[in-house]
Amino acid sequence: MSDTTQERTAYTIVGAGAIGGTLAFALARAGHPVTLVDTDRAHVDALRTHGLVLVGADGGRTSIPVTATTPDDFTGPLERVLLAVKAQATRSAVDWIAPRLAPDGYVVSVQNGFNEELIARLVGDDRTVAAFVNIFADVAEPGVIQDGGPGALVVGEPGGAPVSDRVRALVADLQSWGPARASDNVEGYLWAKAGFGAMLAATALADAPMADLIDRHRPAMARLTAEIFAVADRRGVTLEAFDAFDPRPFRQGADSAVRDAAFDRLTAWLRTQPKDRSGIWRDLAVRHRPVEVTTHYGDVIDHATDMGLPTTLLRSVLAGLRELEGAPHTMSEARLDALDALDGLAPRSAGQVLPADEQAEAVLRRLELHREDMVADLAAYTARGSASDDLEALDACLAWLRQWLDQRLGPPETEEIIPRAEAGDIMIRRYPARGATAADERPVMLVGHYDTVWPTGTLDDWPFRREGDTISGPGVFDMKAGLVQAVWALRALDVLGLPRPAVTLVLNGDEETGSLASHEALVEAGRDCRLALVFEGAADGAIKTARKGVGLFTLTVTGSEAHAGLDPTAGASAVDELARQILRLTELRDHAAGTSLNVGVIEGGTRSNVTAGRAHAHLDVRVATDAERQRIAQALADLRPVDARTRLEVTGDWNRPVFERNEDVAELADLAKASARRLGHDLAEASVGGASDGNFLVAAGIPVLDGIGAVGHGAHARSERTSVSDMITRAALAATLLTTLAEK
Repeated sequence: MSDTTQERTAYTIVGAGAIGGTLAFALARAGHPVTLVDTDRAHVDALRTHGLVLVGADGGRTSIPVTATTPDDFTGPLERVLLAVKAQATRSAVDWIAPRLAPDGYVVSVQNGFNEELIARLVGDDRTVAAFVNIFADVAEPGVIQDGGPGALVVGEPGGAPVSDRVRALVADLQSWGPARASDNVEGYLWAKAGFGAMLAATALADAPMADLIDRHRPAMARLTAEIFAVADRRGVTLEAFDAFDPRPFRQGADSAVRDAAFDRLTAWLRTQPKDRSGIWRDLAVRHRPVEVTTHYGDVIDHATDMGLPTTLLRSVLAGLRELEGAPHTMSEARLDALDALDGLAPRSAGQVLPADEQAEAVLRRLELHREDMVADLAAYTARGSASDDLEALDACLAWLRQWLDQRLGPPETEEIIPRAEAGDIMIRRYPARGATAADERPVMLVGHYDTVWPTGTLDDWPFRREGDTISGPGVFDMKAGLVQAVWALRALDVLGLPRPAVTLVLNGDEETGSLASHEALVEAGRDCRLALVFEGAADGAIKTARKGVGLFTLTVTGSEAHAGLDPTAGASAVDELARQILRLTELRDHAAGTSLNVGVIEGGTRSNVTAGRAHAHLDVRVATDAERQRIAQALADLRPVDARTRLEVTGDWNRPVFERNEDVAELADLAKASARRLGHDLAEASVGGASDGNFLVAAGIPVLDGIGAVGHGAHARSERTSVSDMITRAALAATLLTTLAEK
C-alpha cells in the first residue's frame, strides 16, 4: 500500500448491505481503509474471501479487498462510522457503537428514514452527522452488490446547523462515489425522500416495475405523498428536490398539470435505473424478511397524529406491507386499485347505487382501513379533560372539538354555540343531506355530551391507554368513543359517496349533572328533526329502547327541640318521624313495575341529648312508565305526619322524564337490527335504569334510538373501557343505519 493510501481517512461501515456496500466500494477504490461490520456471517465470509464485488449495469464484476467482520469479532475503537443498517436495527447498532466510539468520532446516518434524533440521544449531538441518500443498489448475493447507478447524497450537521469542516471533508471523500454535496437542510431532503419513498413502498404491494405502477396509479400516489408533505409543511420544513424528484408538485393543492409533468419526469427517470423494483419488494419477494419501511414512517404518523392530520393512504400501504411479510404470494395490483378507491379517488359512476348489503360491506371495509385514525382521534379527545364542573376545561374541549369536526367532516352548513354561564356551552351543527331520497327530508339528530364525571387532574394518573384491543381512560366509554364513532360513520358515508340524510349534531356540556342548563335547548333543536340517535354507551352491546325516569327528592321533617333527658316528652322528634316516613316510602317500591326508591342519605338532629328539631332524607326514584311516575308523585304529595306535632315538606322534581318504548322507538330498533344483520351480527335491545338526554326527547314526542355508541363497561368507574374492534363495528352500524334512513 502506498504512503498516499495510508494517509487516506479510515471508515468503518456498520451494515454492509446495498447502501453500505456501495459507499464502501467507492471509498475503498479511492484508497480509504474501509472496515465493513455486518451481522450476516455468510456475507462477511464472502467479503473476506473474494473482496467486495460490485456488479455494474452491463453485468461486469469488479472486486476490491476490504476488511470485513461481525460485531462479535470486531476489535479496536471507532472513529468515522457510516451507519447503513435497516431503520429498525438502528438502536441495537448504535448501542454497539456507542461504547467503542472515540471522543472525537462521529456517526453518519446513511439510512432511509429519520434516525438522527435517536443516534444523537445515544452518542450525543456533537458525534452525530445527518445525511440523505438515494441509492438504488441491491445485495445480489453474499459479498456482491448490484450497482444502482448515480443518485443523490447530501450530508450536513444535525438540526440545520451551518456546514462544518468535518462535513466538507466527509463530502470530499464521498464524492469518490458520486455527486455528494453538503447542505444545512438535510431535513428538507429527508422529508422529500419520505414522500418519494412512500410511492416506492406502495409499488411493493404488487409484482411489477416501479415506474409502471406509479404511472398507472397516479391519483393514489399523489394523495400518498401529499399526506406526508402536509406534515412537513406544518412542521415548517422546506422540501428539497433531488435526482428526478421535485416534491413541490406533490403537495396538497398543487396544479394538476404541473403534477402530471412531474410524474412524467419521475417515471421516465425510474425506467433508466438498473433495477426496476424496490428494495422493499426484494425484502418481501426474495429475502422473505420484514421490511424497514413500517419502522421509519413511524415518526411521520406520530407527527401527523399530534397535528390532527390524516395519514389514510400511508397507513393503508404500511398495513398492506405487513400482510405481505407473511404472504408475499398475495402481491397484487388490486391492492393499488384499492388505494385508488380510497377517499373518493375512484368514485362510482353517476347514478350507480350499491345494494344495501354491499353498502354495509363497503362501510365496514372503509372504517377498518381507518382503525388507527379512529384510535388516534379518541386518544386526542380523551386527553382533553372535560369535568362537568370545570368551565375552563369544557371551553377548551369544545374548541378542540370544533376544530376536529372541521377536519373530519368539513365546515357545517350552520353552527350555533349557545353559551351557558354555569355549565358547558351547547353546540349545534347542521350538515346537509347527500344523495338522500327519503320522502321525509327532516334531519336526523345526533346527540352527545362532551362533559365527563372525572375531576380535572384525573388524566395525570390515569391517561388514555391502549392494550391490544382494549382502550381505557376517563370518559372513553361515557361517551367520548361514541362521538368518534358518529363522526367516522358520517365521514365513511361521505367519502364512499353513499347517501345520508341531513344531520343536526348537538353536543352539551352538562349531561352528567342532569342537563339542567341544556335540556330545553336540546328539545328545541330536536323539534324540527325526524328522529334522534343518542350516542351514549351500549348496554352490554345492546341498544337502549327504554330508560327509567329519574326523580330526585328531599323529604324534610320539622319537629320541635327539647332536652331529651330532663323533659323527654316535651319535644317532637323529627328523626323519629323521618324513620316512620321512610318505612312508608319503602312501601312505594314496585320492582315488578320497574319502580325503585332509594333513601340514599339521611341526616338530622344536632346532639344526642337534644330531641331532633329537623331531619332530611334524600331520595332517588326510578320509574319505567309515566303511570308509575304519576303514582309516585301523588304518593309523595299525599305524605302526612304520624306525629301531628311535626311538619313534612317534599322538595325536588323529576330530573328526567320516562323514556318508554313506544311504536316509533320500536320501529327505529327494528331498522337498527336490520342494519346489524347486514354487517353480519345480531343486535339486542335493553331497558335500563340510567337516564340520558334521550329521556327529554322522547317525552317531547321525538323518536329516539339510544345506546348506539360505544360497547364497553365501567361508566363512572376506574374500570371504564371500550375496544378498538367494537368502535369499528359500532361506527359501521351507525353509518349503515343512516344510509338506510336516507332512502326510507
